[in-house]
Amino acid sequence: MVPVLEDYVPGMIWLCSYGVKYFAAELDARMTVIRLRDGRLMLHSPCEITPEMAQEIKSLGEVAFIIGPSNFHYLHVPSAQAAFPDAKTWICPGIEQKRPDMQYDFMLEDTAPQDWADELDQVLVRGSRWMWEVAFFHRDSQTLILVDLIENITDATPRVNWVLKLWWKGLFRMWNKALPAPEYRMGWKDKAAAKASLTRILAWDFKRIILAHGDLIERDARQVAETAWASVLGK
Repeated sequence: MVPVLEDYVPGMIWLCSYGVKYFAAELDARMTVIRLRDGRLMLHSPCEITPEMAQEIKSLGEVAFIIGPSNFHYLHVPSAQAAFPDAKTWICPGIEQKRPDMQYDFMLEDTAPQDWADELDQVLVRGSRWMWEVAFFHRDSQTLILVDLIENITDATPRVNWVLKLWWKGLFRMWNKALPAPEYRMGWKDKAAAKASLTRILAWDFKRIILAHGDLIERDARQVAETAWASVLGK
């Protein structure tokens, strides 16, 4: 599969699915491209930026920001930096420990920087033993943008191999269920801190959820999120 940009929220958000391998499991991940009101672009969890993909993105506007939103979602940040050298790179805490050689400009925090505070909210999700992630909310489109806080792999999900199916059906019991990544579910060390972060997310008025792995959530998004996080929220 050759990755291509797909128009998701007209004029505001584009998506690109691309294949990844995690140990022996094969599945898709997803890059989100957000156009800010001034026309500049944000690349969230970028895929590998080939010359062809760079041209597609440039046709939409100037790339101003490259976002590594999680300490599990940063692999292609250097590729994006090479393609768009004038863009500023923002990374989630934890990436600098896993990739101390990777250059970046700023660290993402619990509140949005001035560069996009008028358009996006953000929360640094705390409480996990292994995973750090920054959740974003794009106000104009009422879109929640996550990576691993919810994964939604179902019978309709394309391009998953038998290893992934074996894990999700037999080991993790996540098939056809929207739930946090296994690393979250097995690794909550501070549920009070996690609950505080997730409660902040649920205060946003979102109607759809973009996530890195699995099917997009476009119906009953708030209820899906509350159900996915019930073990932490105490519901």
